[in-house]
Amino acid sequence: MGPNARLKQVIFKADDFGLSPAVNAAIELAHREGVLDGASLMVGARFAADAVARARRLPTLRVGLHLVVVAGRPVLPASALPALVGTTGEFSQHLARTGLRYFFLPAARRQLAAEIRAQFEAFRATGLPLDHLDAHHHLHLHPTVLGLLIRIGREYGLRAVRVPHEPPGLGRLAGEPGRWGRWLGALLLAPWIALVKYRLRAAGLRTTDRVVGLHDTGRMTTTRLLKVLRALPAGSTEIFCHPALSDAEGPWPLAVAASRAELDALLDPEVRALLTGLRIPHGGFCDLPRPNS
Repeated sequence: MGPNARLKQVIFKADDFGLSPAVNAAIELAHREGVLDGASLMVGARFAADAVARARRLPTLRVGLHLVVVAGRPVLPASALPALVGTTGEFSQHLARTGLRYFFLPAARRQLAAEIRAQFEAFRATGLPLDHLDAHHHLHLHPTVLGLLIRIGREYGLRAVRVPHEPPGLGRLAGEPGRWGRWLGALLLAPWIALVKYRLRAAGLRTTDRVVGLHDTGRMTTTRLLKVLRALPAGSTEIFCHPALSDAEGPWPLAVAASRAELDALLDPEVRALLTGLRIPHGGFCDLPRPNS
């Protein structure tokens, strides 16, 4: 390996595996024919079984658990989660309100722990190796959720967790000027992100140095992806995306179009050629070195 291979590592990863046939098919295609390394499975989603069937046909696809404890369907029945779900049987769409309930209500915390365990159990039942964990709307940054997933995840062989931290200067890598909102948000979150990373590494859990694409979801086009790869700093980087094929069921046509553009970028031979030329390895979270190793 050349010097770049020793200094840089990339993980191309898609979220929302199981959300819809369009997402599932795009993830399979992007792994078979493109550079996509892994995906995060929503075990309670309507099309999770289809996603699992596809993953079993793709032994090199690194699959993680996409923990859903807000704005989605739980694994446990609604009757077991009266403090967490509404009349629809789904988690609330309100992130702030949900976070307050998890922090202050003992009943909500007990039910949250049961649901997190149920999602780990559902993932284990698939028979797929667990590569990593992340969470819908990144709610694992919540201190209560973080503590529970570390404790419960240890029982299920959890080895890696995404820390959704995108340094604001990385907008320049994609040819985009930094936005004041990004800088301010990063400044406010920096102490908590540092504590999250400390807690994860103290628990022996791997994580990348940074994530690219958090602020540009749906805009990681081929042009932008090539710029990112050419200017990538040393260390490990997750490139975060939401690929999807065109889907008549999709309620948001513009979002579907953006997801198709991200799929096209993952499939573009120029992206693969650049990775090869720069000798940047890409793989899964469990390829990262263990903390302090």
